[in-house]
Amino acid sequence: MEIIDIDVQTILPQQRPFVMISTLLQCDMVTTKTNLHVAADNLFCYNGVLIETGIIENIAQTCAARMGYINSIVNTGEVRVGFIGSVRNLQIYRLPKVGEIIETQVDVQSEVFNITLVLAKVTIGNEVIADCEMKISEQ
Repeated sequence: MEIIDIDVQTILPQQRPFVMISTLLQCDMVTTKTNLHVAADNLFCYNGVLIETGIIENIAQTCAARMGYINSIVNTGEVRVGFIGSVRNLQIYRLPKVGEIIETQVDVQSEVFNITLVLAKVTIGNEVIADCEMKISEQ
């Protein structure tokens, strides 16, 4: 099975309608990439754009997809719940419009016990629309 064929519902603790990623594109121990087709019925869409909270949740769920993939597919265990510990240096350069596809990449900077620090970047094509540092705590 190709990684893009994985049903994200099987690797995320979140359930619809709260799922903020469409496809897992890449996942290894350092880098994870996902995409999201911004739909009009998305919980975080308002006035035709995905609002800031949706971008933050999309980044967090990209981290969750990484943990879910490693825990359930690689280690054949269970998907575990994670929590945002902190968000630092968040920059949102523009909000994605309904119909656009965003690609989110998280790169692990460090892992200590159950805390993971990532650098995140959200793009549309070659345009960076958001970036930040995020700490995630896995339960």
